Amino acid sequence: MKSYFSSDFKLGVLGGGQLGRMLLSETQKLDIYTVILDASAEAPCAQICNEFHQGDLLDFETVYNFGKKVDLLTIEIENVNIDALDKLESEGLEIYPKPKDLRIIQSKASQKLFYTDNQIPTADFSRYTSLEELKHSVSNEAITLPFVWKSARFGYDGNGVKIVRSLEDLEQLPNVECISEKLIPFKNELAVIVARNKDGETKTYPVVEMEFHPEANQVEYVICPARIEDAIADKARNVALKVADSFDFIGLLAVEMFQTEDDQILVNEVAPRTHNSGHYSIEASYTSQFEQHLRSILNLPLGNTDSKLAGIMVNLVGAEGHTGDVVYEHIEDILKIDGVTPHIYGKKMTKPFRKMGHVTIVHKDVAKAREIAQQVKETIKVISK
Repeated sequence: MKSYFSSDFKLGVLGGGQLGRMLLSETQKLDIYTVILDASAEAPCAQICNEFHQGDLLDFETVYNFGKKVDLLTIEIENVNIDALDKLESEGLEIYPKPKDLRIIQSKASQKLFYTDNQIPTADFSRYTSLEELKHSVSNEAITLPFVWKSARFGYDGNGVKIVRSLEDLEQLPNVECISEKLIPFKNELAVIVARNKDGETKTYPVVEMEFHPEANQVEYVICPARIEDAIADKARNVALKVADSFDFIGLLAVEMFQTEDDQILVNEVAPRTHNSGHYSIEASYTSQFEQHLRSILNLPLGNTDSKLAGIMVNLVGAEGHTGDVVYEHIEDILKIDGVTPHIYGKKMTKPFRKMGHVTIVHKDVAKAREIAQQVKETIKVISK
């Protein structure tokens, strides 16, 4: 086995945001030398990694030259230059998740086609090269309102997704490659994180339930365990495992799903990395998703994914009407509550709905944890000076 710990091994990470920042807490525990590439000199990772490089993640030369500096390469964001990764992989660099998987996952259209090709249950969809082509289908009644519109690329945190209920809604959309998706009536939005290493060892985390902000289309609460029947949880985990196996995935794969009104499980989309739906694991699980990501990409034995306690994550996002230097109000009040742990991501500037941190609540009773989460949400404020 390679020597990763207190050695000259260099782990490269494309992206220096909050996911990278939380990964660094695990590399520091194990004394793994970490090299970060991010476009912003003020990225959350910039001051705390071993080595920081500023550059465009979508630029071929930047990503290729960065990859030549490291011994193994991973990501904390999937919007990176895949052509550069293909070249690096062809030259012998280990890259996890694999570039072939990232290429599929980067495009929501390619993702959906992958699901249908591999008999993975997902909502009915159509793909379009442009908004004009989509409008043409609507005018010819090839698709009917309402439906879900998704930009094929570069969507995140609710950006690039819109429910189209009227022709007027179409006028607000950008003219980009996109998909239309059948609007599914569902009981719950669920997620399962799957970890898989090069030896094929595979583990799943418990199924979590996500509650969304009605306007921003962002997750407000992640609840673990999901408040669903065991049979539904088993079905969700089995679907998530089928997705990971179909990709032959190495690393951490977050699979977001719908539980329909008739208790079917449909895959919505996946993220090939640590994910918002797994943040609760830092406090609530025997092995956090960030430690597990390291274990999986370095082909180490995977850790125990069980929860010690029920865990709920509350996203901290910038308040509406506030843009500028960030101020966190009432953190001292939530710190008085047992089982509450805030995580601040180190972003100096806030704007409406920007993810600035999260708070985890752990408790032996998930219902009580949810009550405390509501209290936390109503207490802490992310505003500007």
